[in-house]
Amino acid sequence: MSDSSEPVLYYFNGRGRGEIIRLLLSSAGVKFSEVFLEEPEQLEKLRRAGDLVFNQVPMLDIDGCKLVQGGAILRYIARKYGFYGKTNEESTMIDLYFEGSRDFQNAFMPIGFSEKDVVLKSVKENTLPRYLPIYEKVLSCSNSGFVFGSSMSLADVGLLEALLSTVDYFQKDVLKDYPHLQKFYNMMTTTPDIAAFLSGSQRKCPNDENYVKTVSRVLWNK
Repeated sequence: MSDSSEPVLYYFNGRGRGEIIRLLLSSAGVKFSEVFLEEPEQLEKLRRAGDLVFNQVPMLDIDGCKLVQGGAILRYIARKYGFYGKTNEESTMIDLYFEGSRDFQNAFMPIGFSEKDVVLKSVKENTLPRYLPIYEKVLSCSNSGFVFGSSMSLADVGLLEALLSTVDYFQKDVLKDYPHLQKFYNMMTTTPDIAAFLSGSQRKCPNDENYVKTVSRVLWNK
């Protein structure tokens, strides 16, 4: 780590389970560096060192701690940088909407590992009709434009990731019948720190053949 105050993310050079961590750190204006896993030996070295409690990545090295498990990592960041509410009740509501966004986003995860057309057909027929109306209704009741509360939270960043995936694969026109989601998407993507991330080198491309091959080689020696 070149700067002891700079978090380091250990993951693959792709979106997967790491992109939401990148997006949250960037939303908080936190600079971070990355170590990309490209060979099985890198993963085994981390395992032998005892850095991966559950033997899997992502891992975030931050504040002298080597954190694993995506949810734990994200909530640590959210608490540290003010993205998790001020009370237990607020944190619980943020969790509620964030977990919904995980179900939304997870529908895109198999792309590259399963037949893309089959995955997207399911997303179009099942996922979008379920989650877009829910979050449109949630945002229609918001006075701030955010999912919950008066400032950006983990819930907003989670929803943004799912919407970014939606727009990547179905184009922005898919939101035309959801004016509050359109407004939210535009607000979030033009926030300076987020806009800088989305246009920068740390924003990863959608799953491609190279990413799938690397993950398969590192995790399964394929």
